[in-house]
Amino acid sequence: MTASFDLDAYNERARNGPCFICAMLAGTPGFEHRIVYDDGAHVAFLDRYPTLPGKLLVAPRAHVEDTIGGLTEARYLALHRVVHRVAGALAATVPTERLYVLSLGSRQGHAHVHWHVAALPPGVPYEQQQFHALMAEGAGVLPEDPEQADQLAAALRARLDHPDQRGA
Repeated sequence: MTASFDLDAYNERARNGPCFICAMLAGTPGFEHRIVYDDGAHVAFLDRYPTLPGKLLVAPRAHVEDTIGGLTEARYLALHRVVHRVAGALAATVPTERLYVLSLGSRQGHAHVHWHVAALPPGVPYEQQQFHALMAEGAGVLPEDPEQADQLAAALRARLDHPDQRGA
């Protein structure tokens, strides 16, 4: 089951609004997300408009707009260590057939470099997997359930806070 989603309003915010990651980190009202990991240099948080259960975003705290040119090799690899760690926690927390990890955005919208980490649940028909499972235009977004999101965020934090429970 999916919820209604105003794709035009979403695209308008992405292209003409403030950087949603920087606004979230600054505590700007309306940009709240459930943060599951923060090491001072990187942050991971639940996607506000998930198409798959537990979908996460991982980003550097610093506003960087170029995936390769904006990060030194050391910073790029450090960010990917966080992606790997967060993906392992997600796969250990929600039923997962396959993990999807990808970077989206552009300087025209969602410019702050970030990675999407999404767990494809078992049993999804092949025709509904891959990009079809990730795009709100096709799959829609999951209905908002704040209590369930809080529980998921707490479970992910617990796995990330205790490496022996992380699953990675």
